Amino acid sequence: MSVTPTVTYDDILAARDRIAGQVDRTPVRHSRRLSLLTGAEVWVKFDNLHFTGSFKERGALNRLLQLTPDERRRGVVAASAGNHAQALAYHGGRLGIPVTIVMPEGTPFVKADGTRAHGATVVIKGLDFTGSTEEAHRLRDEKGYVFISAFDDEGIVTGQGVCAVEFLEDAPDLDALIIPIGGGGLIAGCAVAAKAMKPDIRIFGVEAAMYPSFTAKRRGETPKCSGQTIAEGIAIKAVGDIPFAIADPLIEDVLVCQEADFETAVSYYATLEKAVAEGAGAGGLAALLAYPDRFKGMKVGLVLCGGNIDARMLAVVLNRELVREKRLIVYRILGDDRPGMMSKMSGVIGGLGGNIIDVVHNRLALDVPAKGAEFDIMVETRGEAHAQEIRQGLEEAGYALRMG
Repeated sequence: MSVTPTVTYDDILAARDRIAGQVDRTPVRHSRRLSLLTGAEVWVKFDNLHFTGSFKERGALNRLLQLTPDERRRGVVAASAGNHAQALAYHGGRLGIPVTIVMPEGTPFVKADGTRAHGATVVIKGLDFTGSTEEAHRLRDEKGYVFISAFDDEGIVTGQGVCAVEFLEDAPDLDALIIPIGGGGLIAGCAVAAKAMKPDIRIFGVEAAMYPSFTAKRRGETPKCSGQTIAEGIAIKAVGDIPFAIADPLIEDVLVCQEADFETAVSYYATLEKAVAEGAGAGGLAALLAYPDRFKGMKVGLVLCGGNIDARMLAVVLNRELVREKRLIVYRILGDDRPGMMSKMSGVIGGLGGNIIDVVHNRLALDVPAKGAEFDIMVETRGEAHAQEIRQGLEEAGYALRMG
């Protein structure tokens, strides 16, 4: 499909004026901790602080305000994993516009519940975003709704570009912006605005390794997209035609990140910045952590574009990061099944400053002697060196460690 880009900087400024006073202007802050960690000078725009928890509000409101009176009466329908859904639902409710949202099966509860709380009708249909889009199109045809894409819409792209206007007004010296890519609406709008305000600024995109649709389209390849990613907000099998045509000539490179990169970024936002980020929202930091040499010494802007993550998933991610850092470790010990054995092992661990979190006895494994037992002891440590010190202490005390 051939698309001629029609989004201009003047369009984005008009969108800024159109939504003024109805969408929060989120803060931009220099992060000393992330700067020390990465070797770049890092600024963060906290779009997780929008009322609905993500950057999507600007585009959604801009598009809703452009509806005709007849379209407002008929209502709108969209397919969304959650953030576009909540933004449309919230602002649609404010404006008295009926909103129906189709969500894929497996959408995080926090996003589905948040959308319903804003008054929208939620339909769970489709194994993925593609399936949900097909159902949204069916409802559009059947009910007469106006379909509003989460990204493949000029009004959406224009509204999202306001993010970069705000960012560069607050941090005009930035050398680069790193922006997550799902359907491409955010990076397309931001690239137009940023390049108009500062032509030499460098624009980098971020994609999840499981869903590299922008990268594949750039290469003229069919994208191979599948799997469960923590960055479900950018788990899009096909980047939008409109945002791709706009963004492709303006983006220097697209950085593909693995699941561990997104998990670490979510964890660092929580522990270093005291900010809640969902997987996709932490994409910019994930890329900075995965490709630090690309940005050494540069003034880099990261859009923390969403914070709608399930509390359970956030807890899982934080604990997994403790495991990566060897601050939470399991020592598997083969020993005799006799009174006092556990006390002696815990004495060694406690004496070296380890904190025992959990203990599991396995007496039925066939590779364990009938008079023996296998102990899985989960221990909290101060880090890798401390974990190794405890391992060495257990071995010196005569315990056979099978793995750790």
